[in-house]
Amino acid sequence: MDDRTSGLPPPRRSYVQRHMPVKKPKDMKGTLHRLWKLTKGRRKGVPVLFLLSGLASVSAMVTPLLVGKCVDSIDAGSMAFWLVLALLLVYLGDWAIRFFQKRLSAAVSQRLVCFLRKSLFSVMKTLPLSFYDKNLHGDLMSRLTNDIDNISTAISDSLTQFMMLGFTLSGILILMFSLNPFLAMVVLMGMPLVFLLTKWITTHTRRLYRQQQNALGALSGYMEETVSGLALVKAYGREAQVIEAFEEKNEALCRAGTLSLIWSGFLMPLMNVVNNLCFIFVSVASGLFAAKGLVGVGMISTFLLYSRQFTRPLNELASLFNTFQSAVAGAERIFEVFDETPEPPDLPEALPLSQPRGAFVFENIQFGYEPDRLVLDNICFQVKPGECIAVIGPTGAGKTTLISLLARFYDVTGGRILLDGHDLREYRLKDLRACFGIVLQDTALLEASIRENIRYGHPEATNTQVEQAAILAGADRFIRQLPGGYDAIVEGNGGSFSQGERQLLTIARAILADAPILILDEATSSVDSWTERHIRNAVRRLTQNRTSFLIAHRLSTIRDADRILVIDQGKAAEWGTHEELLALNGIYAKMYRIQRGLGTNQIP
Repeated sequence: MDDRTSGLPPPRRSYVQRHMPVKKPKDMKGTLHRLWKLTKGRRKGVPVLFLLSGLASVSAMVTPLLVGKCVDSIDAGSMAFWLVLALLLVYLGDWAIRFFQKRLSAAVSQRLVCFLRKSLFSVMKTLPLSFYDKNLHGDLMSRLTNDIDNISTAISDSLTQFMMLGFTLSGILILMFSLNPFLAMVVLMGMPLVFLLTKWITTHTRRLYRQQQNALGALSGYMEETVSGLALVKAYGREAQVIEAFEEKNEALCRAGTLSLIWSGFLMPLMNVVNNLCFIFVSVASGLFAAKGLVGVGMISTFLLYSRQFTRPLNELASLFNTFQSAVAGAERIFEVFDETPEPPDLPEALPLSQPRGAFVFENIQFGYEPDRLVLDNICFQVKPGECIAVIGPTGAGKTTLISLLARFYDVTGGRILLDGHDLREYRLKDLRACFGIVLQDTALLEASIRENIRYGHPEATNTQVEQAAILAGADRFIRQLPGGYDAIVEGNGGSFSQGERQLLTIARAILADAPILILDEATSSVDSWTERHIRNAVRRLTQNRTSFLIAHRLSTIRDADRILVIDQGKAAEWGTHEELLALNGIYAKMYRIQRGLGTNQIP
């Protein structure tokens, strides 16, 4: 059993606790600035998008002028053919510009999103295991997919629209004031109302979009957790409770999504009301000016079109802002991962490590997953090169935690661990971990062929070496019975294999890696007695002339160990050989008698 649970809050904590909304204030401007800096050097094509947006805006500005000229020519009793032709060419040009603009926008957005996804995945690879202990994998997957997809949508749909609408508003404003400042002021009368309405609604939608993204991450995490543990759900008849919990989280997402859509839905109708009011004001004002002979029919037509074109971009900007806010909420969740503390970097003078002798010294080791709760306290012992050390103790005593410190999955919070006379933290982390062959209690298989799974720790190994490792681990027999043999594809983390078969494959992987230091964490916990005997023989050969650490509850698998460390309540309770610990008549002797079926007071 994984002893991390002795000091860390249980992995299956309350789902609500794990997904409480982040309480720090959100900074839209700061998030956009970070996003802009992060994509520096990856924005190829954006200048062309600016150019195309400007051209599209020019067509939008020129069209009302041409329409006004056409109306004036009709009013004068003569229709200029060249004006109609020019208007037709402007419309065709506008279509072509928008077509190429859309294609380029899609290419730019996908390139940027590909970079963001790769950057996030690269950051996730640098984070310590403690981060993954505290976050559901489903929620992290939601950040890697859903949140980045929201950014993709905003870039592809909103970026060009923002640029084009910005050019259009600026150009139309200049043209209106150049044509008739009085009518231009009438058009601008509704702008303060537009600003106030937009600010009021977006204040609410920003918070609601954030809640929606959190609820989506929570639902994704729960689905991943439930599907991966479906056998457990069925075994304990918890289907009804699982459905109820799913419905609760689904309803939370539904509520957040509904509220965000309702509030964002307010914006367009309100903008339309403002748009229509502006249109009425312009119609009345231009009619009064026309009655006094100050403007002609063509000018009225031009300004009516401009009033529509000026307020329509404002409506579209308000609508785009909702998509934009969703993308910013996704970016904030992504940057939360970016802001996590990565694994400690190597020291500037870090030492290389290729062929360690395997001499370990544990000096007053202290460690706790939480600062105020130690899992290991004052552990002291030494390991000679080539020794096989067995680590045993009650469930939750700290055995797996101690082994995790060796490969620096976690760093000690007190004391130090020496390897060949140097603190583990003095070595290059990549070199250190390459020196360990590890078989963990929780097997991990890839969706690849069995051959590739065994070859994972030694990619250059030949097919013959792979098969030799499988024979040594006792996996060859069941592998050859599979359709495809060593080329059979492992699916669903080996769900079609028994737990024992999965362990045999991971043992074969460790054998093939041929690392100078070996760690076996409950490697035989899920195999039958015959297979256990076979693995014991393989482990005996594998541990020859290399330092090895074995964790086991079955004491029969550790009798061949050179020395045995008994951990109890995070402390080194006993240390010695099998015979010495029996003579001590302590914890080990009691465990041994129980497993042998002897009375607790009988001498074996």
